[in-house]
Amino acid sequence: MADTLLKSTTRHIRLFTARVEDGDLVPDPGQLTLDIDPDNEFLWDETALEAVRSRFRELVDSRSGADLNDYTLRQIGSELEGQIRALLQAGKLRYNPDSRVLNYSMGLPRSPETL
Repeated sequence: MADTLLKSTTRHIRLFTARVEDGDLVPDPGQLTLDIDPDNEFLWDETALEAVRSRFRELVDSRSGADLNDYTLRQIGSELEGQIRALLQAGKLRYNPDSRVLNYSMGLPRSPETL
């Protein structure tokens, strides 16, 4: 019997109980794969990406040994959405003006000068 792929999708975070092989997702209940901002709504630099990746690792580590289920994935996705919002509000992340839809889904951007 094949493993079941669990996934959680928020606006800016996609989580899968899978690994990537040759560009395809292969269900793997022991691995969690993260896709950040799949619609390219933001302009990312390595510092902002690493902040989200680091928070992801913290959240996964804090649940070490527990089963990955839909609820757990939604919790992690929601926490990461909060991390993205915090980066945006701190001026460490910017909206992508070339995004196919610029709808300020995380609130209006603020620059460090207006904080």
